[in-house]
Amino acid sequence: MALIQLNYLSKALYRTVPVNVLLPADRFDGDTGEYLNREGQEYKTLYLLHGLLGNYTDWVCRTNIQKWADEKNLAVVMPSGDNSFYFRSRTPWNDYETFIGKELVDLTRRMFPLSKKREDTFIAGLSMGGYGALRNGIVYSDTFGYVAGLSSAIHLFEDLSEEADIGLFDDLKAASETDLAPKVAAQKMLEEKRKVPKFYLACGRADDLMGVNEEFRDYLRGLGIDVTWDEDDHGHDWEFWDIQIKKILDWLPLQ
Repeated sequence: MALIQLNYLSKALYRTVPVNVLLPADRFDGDTGEYLNREGQEYKTLYLLHGLLGNYTDWVCRTNIQKWADEKNLAVVMPSGDNSFYFRSRTPWNDYETFIGKELVDLTRRMFPLSKKREDTFIAGLSMGGYGALRNGIVYSDTFGYVAGLSSAIHLFEDLSEEADIGLFDDLKAASETDLAPKVAAQKMLEEKRKVPKFYLACGRADDLMGVNEEFRDYLRGLGIDVTWDEDDHGHDWEFWDIQIKKILDWLPLQ
């Protein structure tokens, strides 16, 4: 498994951005003493988003994603989303929605041997990145066939008090009535008869976000959408996310 650090000038963000890419390489077989040649393959790909205060190094540094992706023959793309919540900001040159949902997918497919099939293209994230994965996975449902959110920070659109507004919106209540809210985005996806991804949601029972994630799970199921759910006694922590990213890879349609 090769770990590649990519820096490129993003049109959506109007600046150079860093991205970590895990790309399957020839694997050494300790039993036979030979290398498994992976030449000519197009890899299934997971776009994996970090949480608030994090960056593109988080998943590699804090979990075993590199080992598990290698075992599953999976490419993983990990961008930096700053503290953006991965949507189009009201400030200029911060179109994280286009960056995540279109530009990064198109660019990495041109640069690396990645499958262009929807059923081979996945998105996941934790906390802020969980919201970003859910919302962009729905908005770009023609691109992503599987969507996973861990401890997803979807509470912003449930608590509409002034204290809940973290300054990302001109009007949080108005924003909650648009497809920035995952529930609205899901309803719009169905109304427009777009392709519907499969979902994996998980949250720890000691996490303050447990309630809103359970509610979103039930909302999606009420719409007839396929949702796999998992929970345990953890809180909002990397021990939980390390366990869960392995479960996500087991859930995805990988060999």
